[in-house]
Amino acid sequence: MEIFKQYSNQIMWLGILMLSIGVIGCGGGGSGSVIDSTVATAPRVISTNPGNTVTAVARNQNITATFSTAMDAATLSASTFTITGPGSTPVDGNVTYSGITASFNPTVDLNDTVLYTATITTGAKNLAGTSLAANYVWTFTTGSVNDTTAPDVNATNPDSNATGVPINQNITAVFSEAVDSATVNTTTFSLTDGITPVAGVVSYVGTTATFNPTSDLNVDTNYTATITTAVQDLAGNAMLADKVWTFTTGSTIANGPDPVNLGTAGNFVLLSKSGISTTGATSITGDIGVSPIDATAFTGFSNYTLFSTYATADQVTGKLYAANFAAPTPAYLTTAISDMEIAFTDAAGRTNTTATELGAGNISGMTLAPGLYKWGTGLLITGAGVTLSGGANDVWIFQIAQNLTVNSGAIITLAGGAKAKNVFWQVSGQTALGTTVQFKGNILSQTLISLNTGASLEGRTLAQTAVTLNANTIILPTP
Repeated sequence: MEIFKQYSNQIMWLGILMLSIGVIGCGGGGSGSVIDSTVATAPRVISTNPGNTVTAVARNQNITATFSTAMDAATLSASTFTITGPGSTPVDGNVTYSGITASFNPTVDLNDTVLYTATITTGAKNLAGTSLAANYVWTFTTGSVNDTTAPDVNATNPDSNATGVPINQNITAVFSEAVDSATVNTTTFSLTDGITPVAGVVSYVGTTATFNPTSDLNVDTNYTATITTAVQDLAGNAMLADKVWTFTTGSTIANGPDPVNLGTAGNFVLLSKSGISTTGATSITGDIGVSPIDATAFTGFSNYTLFSTYATADQVTGKLYAANFAAPTPAYLTTAISDMEIAFTDAAGRTNTTATELGAGNISGMTLAPGLYKWGTGLLITGAGVTLSGGANDVWIFQIAQNLTVNSGAIITLAGGAKAKNVFWQVSGQTALGTTVQFKGNILSQTLISLNTGASLEGRTLAQTAVTLNANTIILPTP
């Protein structure tokens, strides 16, 4: 999972998570950033749980909203965060706030199979006193059962027993479902050098918890990370056992910006909100998913077979997931789509660019060092391709305000040990890979991602609309 923070001199957009509790200790050198509470930009709701129009929501689940910036906790209450049922009947409950997430905790379980409306009003303000630009409203429908499943940790970075870990890396854990952000803190998520606690700051967003050491870790040292059973999901279910893992640092410092937090979206090689279609002899290695649209949005897949919670097809070495499959698939996809949208916002909001408008929007033939590259236009890569040169832990982020166009025959070359998992293409328009293109990295696109005949990808396509394929080879990036 490409979800860990590694680097010392770049400010991660998701660092905003920690601003509500003060300074972010960057994992390398200890320099941090403090919120500028005078900024008057209107805050936004960037994700909710449940998501809009989601069905079969557990009756005992808390309702959450995550904001784009730290909020004034005093402005988040049962008067500015409301839940109503049929006939606009208000639901009794308490509102809490932690990190950048507000939670509505109903006094009693919600009713079976009822449509509810959640609202965050313009009475909610950020630390500068700026209100939401408009009320944020979404709906969801309950199911007939309660959530009794305990959360778990699905992935960590570094992995258990990893060696040679950069000394400026942050430690992260991805949960199996959304958890209560108020239960994720330095008491429940800790790091030790032997028996000596490591000072740091803990944050949580989407499904990912991050431990950010106050200063660089020691060279060639074994560390132990622990997440305790005090962590609970949104229904109050606690983890069944502590999650404990160890890793050993090396002596290197990773270069480039912080990697983009993909959360559970990183479990998918293809993820789309409106459909995935294929023609020709496509080969996909990894899981694919569509939501909120249903399985009819999988088109062109042969020998499609449904197994209740997932499906299989000839073209996919992995599983196909859709929003209309049996539980827990709908909730799993809702979380993954939310994580995808959060990741897009993260990547789009990064600052401290290495270069702006490089090549006037055409980087063909260039060799690029790790960094954050930004264009206010589209980006073109011709048949000359582009080379990304750096180490195995270095990161590249490309912010593209319009379309990404990669002409036929172009090759994205990784040199010096660079890895596709650490390359992120944030595209506000659509992405088009020409015929026989050999592409590397994770594509976060606000609209269509299309791969033309014979194009190959080592990475992920995470699209907020559709993905179209034509005789392509797609694989998850190597660890």
